[in-house]
Amino acid sequence: MKILNYINGVLQAPVNNQYLDNTNPATGEIYGSIPRSDAEDVEAAVQAAKKAFPSWSSLSAGQRSNWLLKIAQAIEDRMDELALAESIDNGKPLSLAKAVDIPRARDNFKFYATAILHDAYETHDMGVDGFNYTLRQPIGVAGCISPWNLPLYLFSWKIAPALASGNTVVAKPSEVTPATAYLLSEILHDIDFPKGVLNIVHGLGGEVGASIVEHQHIQVISFTGGTETGKAISKIAAP
Repeated sequence: MKILNYINGVLQAPVNNQYLDNTNPATGEIYGSIPRSDAEDVEAAVQAAKKAFPSWSSLSAGQRSNWLLKIAQAIEDRMDELALAESIDNGKPLSLAKAVDIPRARDNFKFYATAILHDAYETHDMGVDGFNYTLRQPIGVAGCISPWNLPLYLFSWKIAPALASGNTVVAKPSEVTPATAYLLSEILHDIDFPKGVLNIVHGLGGEVGASIVEHQHIQVISFTGGTETGKAISKIAAP
């Protein structure tokens, strides 16, 4: 499997045309390649996400919900393929990927697709002076960096709420388990998901991950991974 980045609705090679080996953990066999992307690819993804933000954030909750439900249905339609890819890439039993990982990824999109239809805001009566109220609004471009142990499950757990809330996303899956994130890219391409709303950039944490965290136009970071990496990210993103 030759994996590609997904930027602005296009499946594409990294700018530098460099790749990493993708290894089957059960056998040690190299069975594919993944982009060793760099800051140029991240920059292209951020610019695409910035451009897509006004139109995506202006959609109604119902319209965004419909898109997320389309993704969920497409995951359901490719359940067996995704489960097999997760099993080979991650080394977990196929039965577990079929019973837990891929269904939960599907359900993440379903959950947030429906949750935004029932969102409510608080108001506090201040008598004759008026009232206070809460208004939640999209932030902008979100950076989502996910780990290797629950690849599509945790990847979607970050992406789905960000998209549902009206944000656009630049996401980096683990370079150890990239296969199902790539298949998600294919799904987005096949359903004609709006260009630039979700961008997936593959590569190493110290290169792609660092570029996402350091980028001045990425407004929020969601990271799951090692403690030391988390500490380093917090120093950069929330000094």
